[in-house]
Amino acid sequence: MDIKNSIITIKEPPLFSFEECIWFLDRNYDDCAHIVKQNAVWKALQLGEEQYLLKIYEKDNIINIEVLVGSVNTKSKKHIEGFITEWFDLNYDLAPFYNTLKKDKQLAYMYNDFYGLRLMGIPDLFESLCWCIIGQQINLSFAYKLKRKLVERYGTKLEYEGSSFYIFPDFKTLANASTEELKDMQFSAAKASYLISTAQAFEEGKLNKNILKTLPDVESRHNLLTSFRGIGTWTANYVLMKTIRDPNSIPHGDAGLFKSLINHNIIEDKKDTKNIKLFFERYKNMESYIVIYLWRSLAVR
Repeated sequence: MDIKNSIITIKEPPLFSFEECIWFLDRNYDDCAHIVKQNAVWKALQLGEEQYLLKIYEKDNIINIEVLVGSVNTKSKKHIEGFITEWFDLNYDLAPFYNTLKKDKQLAYMYNDFYGLRLMGIPDLFESLCWCIIGQQINLSFAYKLKRKLVERYGTKLEYEGSSFYIFPDFKTLANASTEELKDMQFSAAKASYLISTAQAFEEGKLNKNILKTLPDVESRHNLLTSFRGIGTWTANYVLMKTIRDPNSIPHGDAGLFKSLINHNIIEDKKDTKNIKLFFERYKNMESYIVIYLWRSLAVR
């Protein structure tokens, strides 16, 4: 039986803050992937052949997922629950990370200040890679502008109560885009080429999330990703962190990461590779989480 406008509920895990997570999704950037308003996040989503518009909000320590567009049956309910669980990283046990964090004299304040923040991911591998390619060597504001142009041109739009909600374009659509079209949207020739070739790799079955997950370790996953044009070390590590959820992925070379490490007197400059290595050894197998908290420290609520 299909039920429209239904509400799916997920009990919040321990050490979780919905407020902190949706704040992270709404950092004054024009992100067309979702809209945060009225203490809720609105997300358009493609699951198989069906399109959905979800309103996600918190009530009495329960995550409520209101399905505003789309029909829900047993199968789609499971898929929606799985998407939200993965997006908000609800299955991750924060306790070991917090136990380590509270013993760190330089960073212990993060336990209270950023309590309950999860590693907000990008569950779709193709979208994650495209976002990294878009953001290479430009500031975040311009990256979000380019992302919006791409999504509005090639993605899917859902209308609801006078507002537009967008679904990121699939790889089949972008595989058939032209370099000139993307250049007209202010993409560099190199980025346009990388986006199209990445889409073609997905279309040809050379790259997808299942392929990465079946590889035995982070090194082999990293090597596969960097074998494709436009995917360097930073992009591979970012994607492994945000999409594959490898706990020890570090986006080495990231400007924000360097800035936060310097702000906390962990290193003196970005060339201090010795102390960078020593620092991350404190957070063995939790490196991705400390990266997120270091990034979080750069923003003032």
